Amino acid sequence: MITLNGLKRAVRLGSYACLVFGLCFALCLPAQAGVLVAALPPGNAVTDPRSLLRLALPFENDSIRQVQRSIEDITPQIRARRWSAINGDVAKATTTLSRHKDEILASVPESRRSQATELIDKISTGLTDLKSITEAKDGERLNEKKNEVLDTIGTLEASMVEKFPYEVPKAYDTFPQLKGRATVAIETSKGTLTVVADGYSAPVTAGNFVDLVQRGFYNGLPFTRSEESYVLQTGDPQGPEVGFVDPTSGKYRSIPMEILVQGDKVPFYGSTLEEAGRYLDNPVLPFSAYGAVAMAPPDTDPNGASSQFFFFLFEPELTPAGRNLLDGRYAVFGYVVSGQEVLGEIKEGDKIVSAKVVDGLENFVKPKVA
Repeated sequence: MITLNGLKRAVRLGSYACLVFGLCFALCLPAQAGVLVAALPPGNAVTDPRSLLRLALPFENDSIRQVQRSIEDITPQIRARRWSAINGDVAKATTTLSRHKDEILASVPESRRSQATELIDKISTGLTDLKSITEAKDGERLNEKKNEVLDTIGTLEASMVEKFPYEVPKAYDTFPQLKGRATVAIETSKGTLTVVADGYSAPVTAGNFVDLVQRGFYNGLPFTRSEESYVLQTGDPQGPEVGFVDPTSGKYRSIPMEILVQGDKVPFYGSTLEEAGRYLDNPVLPFSAYGAVAMAPPDTDPNGASSQFFFFLFEPELTPAGRNLLDGRYAVFGYVVSGQEVLGEIKEGDKIVSAKVVDGLENFVKPKVA
């Protein structure tokens, strides 16, 4: 039995219980009891998958991050039609980009600086356009231009990553790995999804997924579970096996639990964060976005995942902003970045027609022979 069964109710009840319990104590304690109050979930969790992927990029440059944050802050302001606040965010981003252009370029490898200069100029032009659109109070155009500018910022940030930032433990050399990112187009019987697998944060988990896509393993497989506002699961092959059996060795491939925690340099392996006593730590790839993609291990073994995975159909009450009961229990390895509307149409019995790596295959590393 897949361990996700029965968790929905636990997550719902647990989330409510934590919120109510914490709120009661916070209201009853004096203001100086800051630890308990600070433990309540923050209200500004990032829920956009593209933003989460930008934040997960392994580079260090506070200036371009500040530009990114200023533009991302526009999203809630557009909904509330706070034109003055939007104008302030655009002005802040423009000033930061102008003052720190040289510092930003210095974070880009020399061989890529010519392209990076063009990207910075494009961002600058986009910010000028955002100012004009804000003055015209055109919310629809503003949202489109904001996304365009953020995509360019993401491309610039990705150019700052010169190489894979750490060594994967040698114990996992016999697993396929993804040392970077890959984009996978999944054609289903209801439409096409685009998934970005993040090997920077989950090289073994994402590598396993890309390997199975390359093998054509998922082609024709049905969705075996569909629960509205919860999960959509697939990857169970026909026959008695619950995962991938390597045709070369004849052995079932199970991959380790793998979670990169914010502040850590390398992923945590081998158990859930809860089992390791790290249940308050936040993963770099959280379950805060609609279409988060994670492994579904069979039974209760966190190291037993193989081929089955699920799309998380975000529901706010199940995932309180910035903290929930799924983070750290399941290994997220990517996000759906386009075709989210298709997820809501897929039902149990629908199929994956085909899955194909359309970008980033150069980051895939085949396993070493044991």
